[in-house]
Amino acid sequence: MSAAEPTVLSPEAETNRQRRARTAWLADLARGARGRQRLAAVCISLSGALLIGQAAAIAWLVQQVLVEQAPLSSGLPVLAALALILLLRTALGSATQAAVGDVADTARLALRERVFARLLGHGPLWLRQRRTGELGELLLHHGDAIENYYSGFLPVRTEVVVVPVLILAAVAWVDWVVALILLFTAPLVPFFMMLVGWGAEAAGRAQLGELARMSGHFADRIKGLGLLRVYGRGEAELAGIEAAAEGVRMRTMKVLRIAFLSSTVLEFFASVSVAMVALYLGLSYLGMMSLHAAVPTLGAGLFCLLLAPEFYAPLRRLAAHYHDRANALAAAAEVERLLQSLPDEQGLIENEVVPLAVEPAEAALPPLQAQGLVLRPLGASQDVLQGVDVLLEPGQRLALVGASGSGKSTLLEALAGWLPPREGRLMLRPGVQVAYASQRPYLFHGSIADNLRLADPGASDARLRAVAEAAQVLTFAQGLPQGLDTIIGERGFGLSGGEARRIGLARLLLRDPQVLLLDEPTAFLDADTEAALLRSLAAYARGRSVVVATHSPAVIAWADRCLLLPEGRLVEPAQAVHT
Repeated sequence: MSAAEPTVLSPEAETNRQRRARTAWLADLARGARGRQRLAAVCISLSGALLIGQAAAIAWLVQQVLVEQAPLSSGLPVLAALALILLLRTALGSATQAAVGDVADTARLALRERVFARLLGHGPLWLRQRRTGELGELLLHHGDAIENYYSGFLPVRTEVVVVPVLILAAVAWVDWVVALILLFTAPLVPFFMMLVGWGAEAAGRAQLGELARMSGHFADRIKGLGLLRVYGRGEAELAGIEAAAEGVRMRTMKVLRIAFLSSTVLEFFASVSVAMVALYLGLSYLGMMSLHAAVPTLGAGLFCLLLAPEFYAPLRRLAAHYHDRANALAAAAEVERLLQSLPDEQGLIENEVVPLAVEPAEAALPPLQAQGLVLRPLGASQDVLQGVDVLLEPGQRLALVGASGSGKSTLLEALAGWLPPREGRLMLRPGVQVAYASQRPYLFHGSIADNLRLADPGASDARLRAVAEAAQVLTFAQGLPQGLDTIIGERGFGLSGGEARRIGLARLLLRDPQVLLLDEPTAFLDADTEAALLRSLAAYARGRSVVVATHSPAVIAWADRCLLLPEGRLVEPAQAVHT
C-alpha cells in the first residue's frame, strides 16, 4: 500500500474508536469536579485498607478469646480499635457518596450546557427540521442516564483497581494458597462481565433511542391536539401512542433482563470462588489437605475467609454498575446522533457576542451589503433567488416587494444569518447588530412583559412600556385584565396573529439593533393601527437601517427604496406600488 492511499478502518475498529471517543467525552464532562473525584478515590482506597484492619481485628479476637482462652480484658484495646475502624469507614463512605454526588451533578450540568449551546449554534432553521421531543430528551432523560456512571461505575472502578490488590497482598502474607485461589478465579468475573456488557450497551442505546422517538411522537401530538380532534383522529393517535409506549416497555425489559442475567452469572462465580476458599480451609483443618508445614491457625483461616468475599465484592459491584457505563455510552451515542457530533466545551462560547471597537474608516461603511446571493430554502428542490445584490445605507428603509413565494422571507433569513447562501457573500460592518422579527414569532408561556424581556432581562418598566407603545402593543394590552402582565399561552395562545407579531416587533426594538429586519410587520392590522405603527417605527428607527418584507402599499410608500423580487431590481416606492 502506498503512503498516499487512505487507511480504511474496519467496522470493529471504527466502533472501538467511537467508544473511546465517547468515553473520553464523558470524562471531560466532569472536568470541573476533578478535585472531588480525587477525594472520592482517596476515601475509597483508605476504606479498603481499613477493611483489612477490620478483618485482622476480628480474627485476632476470635483466636485470643475462643482458642487461646485469653481474658476478655486483654482484647479491649483491639475492640476499641475495631470500633474506631468502623466509625472511620462509615465517615469515609459518607464522604465518598457526597463527593461522587457532586461529580455527577457537575457532569449532568455540563452535558445540558453543552447540548443547549450546540442547539443554539445550529440555529433556528436546523431546529425546524428536528423533532423537539427528541431534542428535549437530550436535556432530560439523557442527562439522568449518565448520573449513575459518575456516582456508581467510576467509584467502583477505582475500588476494583485498589482494594482487591490490597486484600490479595494481605492474604498472601498469611496464606499463599488462598491468595493463589483468589488470583486465578478473579479473571472469571470481568470476563463474563465484558461479555454481558456488550449486549447491555446495545440494548441501552436501543432503549434510549426508542424513548427519544416516543417523546418526539408524544410532543408532536400534544402540539397538534386540537387539529387531531377536528379531523377525528383522536382514537387512531391513542393507538399510535400505545404502540410507542409498548416499544419503550419492551426495550426497557430487555435492558433489565440483561442486567439481571449479568448479576446472576457473576454472583454465581463469586460464590463458587469463596466456597473454594472455605473448602480448602476446612479440609486443611480436618487434616485431609496439607500444603503447609503447619496447619493454619483458626485466626489465620478466619482472616482469609473474612477477606475472600470482600475480594470479590468490588468486582460484583462493578458488574452491578456495568450497565450504568453501558447506559452512559448509549446516551453519548444518542447525543452524537441527534447533534451530529459530541458537543465540547468550546461550544459554550461560540455564540457569545463580543463588542467590537469600530475604526473611524469602518464607521463610514454600509451596515449591510450582499453580492450575488443565490438562495434556496431548506428542503426546497430549486433556488428561489439568484444573483441578488443588496446595499443597505445607514438610516435607509428598504422594502422587499414581490408576490408570495418570490423569496422575501428567504432573503430576510439569509440577511439575519439563518440561511447560508449557496453562492455569493454577505458582509456586515464590524460591530453592527442585526435583529429579525419573523412572521411567526415564538412566544413562551408567561406574561407579555416576560416575553418582551427576553431581549433585555434588565429592562426597566418605563423602557418596556416605551417599546410596547412604539410597536402598538399597548393598544390591545390596555384592554387585557392585567395589561403587560397578562399571562399568554405557549406560541401566543390567546392572541391574534397581528398581536403576536407586534409583541415580536416590540421585543426586537427592546434589543436596540442597528439593522432591523421585519417580515410583514403590519399584516392583519387595520389601516389606523398600521399608520400608527409606521409613525412610531419611523421615530424609533431614525438613524437605523430597516429592511421590511411587505405587500402593503402603505409600508411600500413608507420605505425609501424598494427591491423587487425575484429579479432583484431596485426601484422607487411609487414604481413598486404600481408594480
